[in-house]
Amino acid sequence: MFKRFRRLRLNHHLRDLVRETVLTKNDFIYPLFVREGEGIKNEIASMPGVFQMSIDEILKECEALQKLGLYAIILFGIPEVKDSVGSDALSDHGIIAKSIKAIKEKFPDMFVVSDLCFCEFTDHGHCGILDMERETVNNDATLEILAKQALVHARAGVDMIAPSGMMDGMIEALRVALDSNGYENLPIMSYSTKFASAYYGPFRDVAESAPSFGDRRSYQMDSANRREALAESLEDERQGADILMIKPALAYMDIIREVRDATSLPLAVYNVSGEYAMLQAAKKAGVIEYEKVMMETLLGFKRAGADIIISYHAKEAAKLIG
Repeated sequence: MFKRFRRLRLNHHLRDLVRETVLTKNDFIYPLFVREGEGIKNEIASMPGVFQMSIDEILKECEALQKLGLYAIILFGIPEVKDSVGSDALSDHGIIAKSIKAIKEKFPDMFVVSDLCFCEFTDHGHCGILDMERETVNNDATLEILAKQALVHARAGVDMIAPSGMMDGMIEALRVALDSNGYENLPIMSYSTKFASAYYGPFRDVAESAPSFGDRRSYQMDSANRREALAESLEDERQGADILMIKPALAYMDIIREVRDATSLPLAVYNVSGEYAMLQAAKKAGVIEYEKVMMETLLGFKRAGADIIISYHAKEAAKLIG
């Protein structure tokens, strides 16, 4: 009787030898949320274990992350004052610029990625300058301030920028701005296929970025569109993105695989706040074996084709990986 499949599963060492997909600590980027003040560490009710932190607490968190073997973070900022154009994001003295400088000064080997967007910095919660006539974001005006924001982060010493606004022509505009100002070696990890998703709810709690009116469907992607999703990522590759990203991850495994098969660029996924919150809620309810389900989910992202996983689970996963 033909038993080749069973033969390869009977011994645990042999299972390890033939395992196709492996999670390592190097796969993860951990999100951090920084706000003005001192001694601030506010846990978010919808996301247990996730905090808004002042810069001094962010530095303590970076030390803890490095002890776990995690050396890559992505920063999101919560300014003290918001306005219609997100002025804090355009200032060399803004919360993100100050945070990057502080982290790189104390932890020069920490790889710092900055989320490049305006939803956390505007008083209306949208991702750029408003076009009030159409009740959406003005694409070209937003490209101009995105380029300015990118240069603020570059001057602060960021290691990589991650534009998330889903503006048309975004990557090309950023690449031109960076290259013409001497930052041709600064990589861009594009939120190249970002869906208008209901999974972002808890993020908007921690980042204080919920839109004050309407939604983001006029610039983020329709969850129903597979072919458009692929085209979005390939267009960002054409414009010069160094890394592509699918966001969210869990409900979009088909998109991860399809983009993976269409490009040789590194591919990231964002294991978003709603995905994290669901597992945390199931853990609290006692209806799943939390750690096993968490690790199986993360492994699934890699099996689908991801090289990089941005995840709030990263610290828990690092402890289990050992």
